[in-house]
Amino acid sequence: MKESALRELYLDELKDLYSAENQLVEALPKMAEAATSADLKTGFKEHLKQTEEHVRRLEKIFKALGDTPEGKKCKGMAGLIKEGSEMIDEMKTRAKRSWMPG
Repeated sequence: MKESALRELYLDELKDLYSAENQLVEALPKMAEAATSADLKTGFKEHLKQTEEHVRRLEKIFKALGDTPEGKKCKGMAGLIKEGSEMIDEMKTRAKRSWMPG
């Protein structure tokens, strides 16, 4: 494999990772808000801080490589976040039903 092809593969994977991390930065606060356990809320908040640092590091890598992180969406992370959002919505629906007089 040529060096240029390896570089493109490397950049493509970094862009996928950057997308995944940024999607998590958006999703983790919602997950923390929906968490019913104090420990889980704390865990999500700590994970958010770590993920924000990952994003900063990836931005430094892109700058050092003379490239930009835009242009790719991590479909795997998007699917995981969608599934998590559906679970949160389902929990809210169940909670509302349990409070309704019946």
